[in-house]
Amino acid sequence: MTSIGGAASTGMVDWNLAVATATRLVRPGPEVSRDEARAIVAELRRHAKSAEEHVRGFTRMGDDVLHDTPVLVVDRPGWVRANVAGFREILKPLLGKMQERRGNTPGGAVLGAVGGKVTGVEVGMLLSFLSSRVLGQYETFAPATRDLPAGGPAGPGNGGGRLLLVAPNIVHVERELDVQPHDFRLWVCLHEETHRTQFSAVPWLRDHLEGEIQSFLGETEVDPMTVLERVREAAQSLAGSRPDTEEDDGGRSLVEIVQTPAQREILGRLTAVMSLLEGHADFVMDGVGPAVVPSVAEIREKFQQRRAKGASRLDLALRKLLGLDAKLRQYRDGERFVRAVVNEVGMDGFNRVWTSPNTLPTKAEIAKPADWVTRVHRKAES
Repeated sequence: MTSIGGAASTGMVDWNLAVATATRLVRPGPEVSRDEARAIVAELRRHAKSAEEHVRGFTRMGDDVLHDTPVLVVDRPGWVRANVAGFREILKPLLGKMQERRGNTPGGAVLGAVGGKVTGVEVGMLLSFLSSRVLGQYETFAPATRDLPAGGPAGPGNGGGRLLLVAPNIVHVERELDVQPHDFRLWVCLHEETHRTQFSAVPWLRDHLEGEIQSFLGETEVDPMTVLERVREAAQSLAGSRPDTEEDDGGRSLVEIVQTPAQREILGRLTAVMSLLEGHADFVMDGVGPAVVPSVAEIREKFQQRRAKGASRLDLALRKLLGLDAKLRQYRDGERFVRAVVNEVGMDGFNRVWTSPNTLPTKAEIAKPADWVTRVHRKAES
């Protein structure tokens, strides 16, 4: 197996062990023949290409931008490998800080080596769970590897983004919802292509988002064991080993336990940006859908029902622990913001949101779109 990050595997998280664990535990996808699999991969690639044209035409973004971000159709282990590489990159400062703190305690080096392997297994368990639920993903901070190329604003092969489509999950959901496969695959591609267009057409967005995330992580003063205990609780939930009678501390997510006052400010800005990006993608799917996806209304209704109800008690517990409930709210709140602004000032007026970090909506403005219109449009015109 190719090493993910070399020496980094001996730190706070053994990333190679995380990949090995997730790959071993990941559930097999739906049964398809070899010929069917080839046809599905080919169709997803065609849809990703056609979605690019549809999204650019609808959003009026990126007409003069050449996409050099690759589209990768992957299986569940491929999604795991890609995300471990991305997690390792973005979490490097935080894990380095935690490692340094652990190293300054008696026996810290030995505890770190053992803890890194334990955490690697537990991270792998979480990734195996999530790997069967993600349909597609635009990886913003993806470093290029031999097996997983990346491109984007940073240049081909130097990182900057890649579009992942998880073929077995797409097939699983289209069968579960009993919808037209051709339509559903294009519908998924429209959402993910919108994210690729956002980052390729707005060159400053990636660096801005990375800066905010690193500022958030840089403010972390939490004891390493507190974070690792959260990961352990999630893994225990997966294994069914956490007693039902165990006290709940209010269901705080991993993000919520590392918030200083400065982090709360940063998290508010990050929440607003993520709501914008996710809501915009949902808005574009609905806007483009009727013209190119004949059964879009049926797909949207069934998918919304699936998204809202989740699955099992385990699913609901993990969604809360990992902060995924907040992501669901981002879809809803962000879509309402985009729709309200486009209705008020049109698509070109909405696209002023991409001018600079100063024109991004605040968390309060996501909830009150008229305030954003007043700040960005009315003041500029007065």
